[in-house]
Amino acid sequence: MNFEQLVELRRDLHRYAEPAFLEIRTSSIVADRLASLGISTRRGHHAMRIDGISAYPDDATRQRMYERAVATGADRELAAQAATEGTAIVAELEGDRPGPTWGIRCDMDALPLTEAADDAHFPAAQGFHCADGFMHACAHDTHTVIGLALAERLADRAFAGRVRIFFQPAEEGGRGARAMLGAGVAEGVDRFVAVHLGLDQPAGTVIGGAVGLLATHKLRARFSGIAAHAAGAPEQGRNALVGAASALLNVMALPRYSTADTRINVGTLHGGDNVNIVPSWAEMTLEARSVDTDVCEALTERVETVLRGAAAMHGLEVEIERTGGSATMSCDDELVDAVVRLATARYGAEKTERTHQMGGSDDASLFAREVQRQGGLATYMLVGGGNEAPHHNPYFDIDEAAMPVAIDTLEDLIRS
Repeated sequence: MNFEQLVELRRDLHRYAEPAFLEIRTSSIVADRLASLGISTRRGHHAMRIDGISAYPDDATRQRMYERAVATGADRELAAQAATEGTAIVAELEGDRPGPTWGIRCDMDALPLTEAADDAHFPAAQGFHCADGFMHACAHDTHTVIGLALAERLADRAFAGRVRIFFQPAEEGGRGARAMLGAGVAEGVDRFVAVHLGLDQPAGTVIGGAVGLLATHKLRARFSGIAAHAAGAPEQGRNALVGAASALLNVMALPRYSTADTRINVGTLHGGDNVNIVPSWAEMTLEARSVDTDVCEALTERVETVLRGAAAMHGLEVEIERTGGSATMSCDDELVDAVVRLATARYGAEKTERTHQMGGSDDASLFAREVQRQGGLATYMLVGGGNEAPHHNPYFDIDEAAMPVAIDTLEDLIRS
C-alpha cells in the first residue's frame, strides 16, 4: 500500500469504529485483505477462545453489529464467522530460510466514546469521524493498518524464520490477549513486538521500548437491594445506589502504597429505576493499577473488601467480577537496542529514543510474558503520533505520517 492507500484504509476503519469483541467489520476487512495476498490465517475459535470471557457481547448485540458491518461493506460470510466465533485473526507468513518466529501485536478495538463532531476535530472536518457512539481514541485503527501493510510487504517471504501478526480484539479492558493466548497463538514465538502510536510524542519518533507499564485489574460490582416506595415505606427498602455510592467514596479514599506507584478509578455507576422508588440495584465498573503486579493484586483485594463492606453496611448483596486485566512488562534490551539501531539508521538519531515512560496498561504484556516464559524476547515499541489531544479524549487524532514509520521499522526489524 502506498501512503494514500494507508490513509484511505485508516479513515475507513476510523469511521466505522467497533468496540471490544465487536470488531466484526474490521475483522472481515483484515481477513479479506490477507486472503487476497495469499497469506494463511487463523480465525475464529482457532485464534481466540470465547469461553470464560467476562461480559462477552450477547447474541443481540453481535447481531446488530453484524448487520452494521454488512451494511457498510463487510463480506457477509467473513462477518458472520467473526460475529459467531470471535474477531481475532492471526496472519502467518513463512520466510524463505530458517530463523526466529516473530509475533507482532496489532490491536483493533475502539472505545465506547462519542467522538467530537465539530470542525476543530480533523476527522470530523474531513468527514470520517464515527457518529455511532464509538471512537478510535487510542490509535488502534492505525495499528490495524500497520499490521496489514506489514503483511503485504512481507508477502514476498524474503526474510528468515516466520511471522505471526496478531490482530487482537478487546485491548481496552484487558480481555483480548488472554482470549488469544487461550488458543495457543503465542506458542513457539521467539521475538514479540507490540506497536503503539501516539503517546503525545512528535510524529514519527521511534522509541525502542516502553517502561512503566502498569498491572491492572478491571472489576464490575453489582449491588442488589430491595425496592420500596420512597415516600410511603422507605424503611422497607434497601438502597443499592446509596450502598454503591458509599463504596465509591471509600474505594477512592483507599491509601496508596509507599513501595509502588498505584492508581484507582471508578469509571461508571448506574442504578435505580425511578425517582420515587428506593433503588434495588446498582452497577459499578472500576479498576486498580500499579507498577508492581503483587501490589496491584493487594490493592484490588482491598477494593473488593470495601465493596463487600459497603454492601453489608446497607443490607445489600454484592457480586464482584474481575472482568479483565494485564501485568507489568519488562522490555528486553536486545530488542530495544535493535529497534533503536535500525530506526536511527533510517531516520537519524534525532528521531529515536531508547525508552519512554508509558504510564498506562496494555494486555500486550500478557503476550510478552508468555514469550519470555518460553525463553524468547519482547518489547513494546512506540511511535510518536503527533497527537494534540490526549488518548481516550473525544478530540484524539493521529498524524497519519506516523504509520509508514512504524511499518518501515517493523519490516527492518524482521528482515535484519
